[in-house]
Amino acid sequence: RPVKFTATPLAGAYVVALEPHSDPRGFFARVWSVEEFAAQGLDPRISQTSLSHNLRRGTLRGMHWQAAPHAETKLVRCERGALYDVIVDLRPGSPTYTHAFGMHLTAAEHNALYIPEGFAHGFQTLEDDTVVYYQMTTPYVPAAGRGARWNDPAFGITWPVPDPLLIQRDRDYPDFVPERRP
Repeated sequence: RPVKFTATPLAGAYVVALEPHSDPRGFFARVWSVEEFAAQGLDPRISQTSLSHNLRRGTLRGMHWQAAPHAETKLVRCERGALYDVIVDLRPGSPTYTHAFGMHLTAAEHNALYIPEGFAHGFQTLEDDTVVYYQMTTPYVPAAGRGARWNDPAFGITWPVPDPLLIQRDRDYPDFVPERRP
């Protein structure tokens, strides 16, 4: 069965849902198809996959992106546990520039979020022992890594777990200064 794509309020970002085929053994579902992603107009390349294992509920990672020419598209899925996944449109010409979108990703629901180039991404775990699986179009380049503070007022993100577990880098990013529009 094909993968199901549902547009988010941010142009180019999609919720990707599985269409499982069930029988007495369990289920089988396609999670990736170059043809289906390309037919939807989405970037079908995968050059790197990564896992993030998070020990404690309330762990917050973000908001991160890679600068051009290393900008990346991501497909993010929860493999164990549950998380609140957030993206922010950082494309200056976009009608949703600096707007945020958040959704729950859970291992039980098998859903994913497709995040195009030009978006910041972060998440907060909702359960202990949460595992996040990333598929990316571009390899990670540390020098291209950028970030915005998780609670930056420019984005107005409401995180579900107060007092998150953060590393110092994510606490210390300066305020985001939006580019002026013509």
